Amino acid sequence: MDYLIYLVEDDQNLNDILSSYLEKEGWKVKKFFSGLDAQDKIKEKPQLWILDIMLPGVDGYQLISEIKEEDSETPVIFISARDADLDRITGLEKGSDDYLAKPFSPRELVIRVRNLLNRIYAEAEKEKYNYADYIINLSSRQVSKKESGKIIDLTSKEFSLLLYLLNNLNNALSREQIITSVWGNDYYGSDRVVDDLVRRLRRKMEELKIETIYGHGYRLVR
Repeated sequence: MDYLIYLVEDDQNLNDILSSYLEKEGWKVKKFFSGLDAQDKIKEKPQLWILDIMLPGVDGYQLISEIKEEDSETPVIFISARDADLDRITGLEKGSDDYLAKPFSPRELVIRVRNLLNRIYAEAEKEKYNYADYIINLSSRQVSKKESGKIIDLTSKEFSLLLYLLNNLNNALSREQIITSVWGNDYYGSDRVVDDLVRRLRRKMEELKIETIYGHGYRLVR
């Protein structure tokens, strides 16, 4: 994944050095030299913010508050040359994910950034399915289009059916199997409820290749 990192450090020499080390890892880095400039870009939502605490105009504490207000899940690493214990505690209280006290080795920052990105984003990727132009997020039970990012509004039953089909890709599934998975063992009624649910799912996700197996059920294929 091409991670985008926003680095806010008013010391130009240090900013350039840190950016160089981060870019060597293949990450994209956007540099800011004041809190005010960075403040205007919060809505752009990079994958990671690295914030110096002491900044002209708007300090790191104010920035992290606004970043977390915009998206509480966005990770932030604080760097500071001030009282390390006080800044670390205050940073944690405001939602920082890591802290580095100056002076530090640029390689240590790289290692901490890599660990943080892997922990947050690599684990999240394990909870996603990719099918055609769709991204299926298991934790949020949400489906979106890869290209446009458009969210596809599925009901709980529609998502459960989709997940069951994906977990049994290329396998023939009977209506009875689908009912047990989606509605549970205590469902009583016509198995034609499956046909209606499949029809609705096909309508909302036109790129799904759901084959009808007449007299039996359905199969999802690539």
